[in-house]
Amino acid sequence: MSLRLAARMQRIKPSPSSAAADRAAALRREGRSIVGLVVGEPDLDMPAHIAEAITEAVRRGQTRYTQNAGTPELRAAISGKLSRENGLDYPASQILVTPGAKSAIFNALLATLEQGDEVLVPAPYWVSYPDMVLACDGTPVTVVGHEQDGFKLRPEALARAITPRTRWLILNSPSNPSGAVYSESEWLGLIEVLRAHPHVWLMTDEIYEHIRFTDHEPRHPLVLEPGLKARTLVVNGVSKTYAMTGLRLGYAAGPSILIDAMAALQSQSTSNACSLSQAGALAALNGDQSLVADNAELYRQRRDRVVLRLNTIPGLRCPVPDGAFYVYVHCGGLLGKLTPQGHVLNNDDDVVMYLLEQAGVAVIPGHAYGLSPYFRLSTAASMQTIDEGCDRIDAAVAALRDSA
Repeated sequence: MSLRLAARMQRIKPSPSSAAADRAAALRREGRSIVGLVVGEPDLDMPAHIAEAITEAVRRGQTRYTQNAGTPELRAAISGKLSRENGLDYPASQILVTPGAKSAIFNALLATLEQGDEVLVPAPYWVSYPDMVLACDGTPVTVVGHEQDGFKLRPEALARAITPRTRWLILNSPSNPSGAVYSESEWLGLIEVLRAHPHVWLMTDEIYEHIRFTDHEPRHPLVLEPGLKARTLVVNGVSKTYAMTGLRLGYAAGPSILIDAMAALQSQSTSNACSLSQAGALAALNGDQSLVADNAELYRQRRDRVVLRLNTIPGLRCPVPDGAFYVYVHCGGLLGKLTPQGHVLNNDDDVVMYLLEQAGVAVIPGHAYGLSPYFRLSTAASMQTIDEGCDRIDAAVAALRDSA
């Protein structure tokens, strides 16, 4: 008797970013030279003091289960971080430590969505949002933030998208893939709409919080409108800021009723986050923060280089992102072109496959993020790798010809 998979498995698909990374790895195993500009993780080493804290935790035998919601010390450190850096007051009882920020988002959706409930997902979006909504029996509703608006959600578009079934608005700032950063005035415009719709909850994905290139630090939306706190979940983690992606350590802060429900789900699925990862996160949040600004400046330099390089290539347009470590490149000028093999580039999937097969450069097509024709390129790579990737893209584009 064959195994019958649940119907939800027909609604979701593997992560496109993971699939692209796997394809690039497969080509390398075949002996191809591949410049990987896919993966969204720092190429930098985890800071030494964090590694030492983890090593010391091993020496002390801190390798057992912790409290399901996280160690008291780490939850207190997260509470202090939210107060110190964001102006937010969350006691430890309203904080849940999770095995990665993705786990926090998934459990929040699982705890709140029923069949037919809608979740507003501004595009371009992180690839996992729609599929996580589908896996939790919800309906993802894409609301496009156009390039002329900085890839950001406009208040009027938000207002049009809200229905009586809307449960959540997910906002990621700085954004993956576009690097968009919402200003205070832009937050206030969205807040005004949310005030008029008290049944809509807000989820702020702040995982790229410290990789920001704007000259000022905008106030948190909950500081701008404290009244939203009762229906907001703040999601963050240590992976991007401190180069700790593999340690899988995220957290969420929100109303007790939601945090308690998410903790109950966690207790029956993953249980507590890794004890050693929690020890490292404690050192990260309580330790020297000078590296945070240093790393952001490094990412700024990489951003400037790739934007300059790509904007010299005919057919490509590379807007300047205000945060994160990606660029979202418009490739509409290449559509309709013929490859040296005589194939027509009809969409951004074709462009990305051409760059991979012809030039050995791995990027991700814009359709995976809900907005075409674009591709995402990660700048979490050395300047040498970025230059090599741009050289190869330039040569591949130059090899295209006009169709008859």
